[in-house]
Amino acid sequence: MLKALFFSLILLSAPSLAAKKTDDGSHVQPDNYYPRVKLETSMGDIVIELDRRRAPITVNNFLRYVDKRSYDDTLFQRIISGYIVQGGGYTLDYEEKSSYPAIFNESGNGLKNERYTVAMARQNDPHTATRQFFFNLDDNDNLDPGRTWGYTVFGTVVEGYDVVDAMGEVETEYKALLGFADAPVENVILKKATVLPPIM
Repeated sequence: MLKALFFSLILLSAPSLAAKKTDDGSHVQPDNYYPRVKLETSMGDIVIELDRRRAPITVNNFLRYVDKRSYDDTLFQRIISGYIVQGGGYTLDYEEKSSYPAIFNESGNGLKNERYTVAMARQNDPHTATRQFFFNLDDNDNLDPGRTWGYTVFGTVVEGYDVVDAMGEVETEYKALLGFADAPVENVILKKATVLPPIM
């Protein structure tokens, strides 16, 4: 009787344990070290290739937001010409979206913040990245690790370079009511993010 009860408890708890284990994004194309994601924006389409070998925690984290359609209809809310295009964290009304817990900083993975790479935004604390990411518009070696933690690069643009360049040239302003600097005058929108089928 006790043995049967024990096995029943295992069976009941197994699905929830499995769900918790795979909720980190590792279930998305688990055997693909270089998944690709298509970003459909208001200025055109961009395809990025992620590097799961060098930044597994960061890539899985990014993929879970994509998988749950949590990047759809978000803003690129911070654009600095010749530097970065940052987005992924705000609705079209500039309301902050909910996030999973912050992840470990993988900036020491050997990938550099070079032009057209994709990296995670964070606060001053190195381990505070959640959902916001940015495109590097130049070789930003000041964002690489040195004596201090850097910003984790986890992928690179493989299609849509012209779109990224065009984003970097939009007119920006300071939105006083929100306290946002370098915000586009006209919204630059991430309409949809989709994981593409693996390249065979």
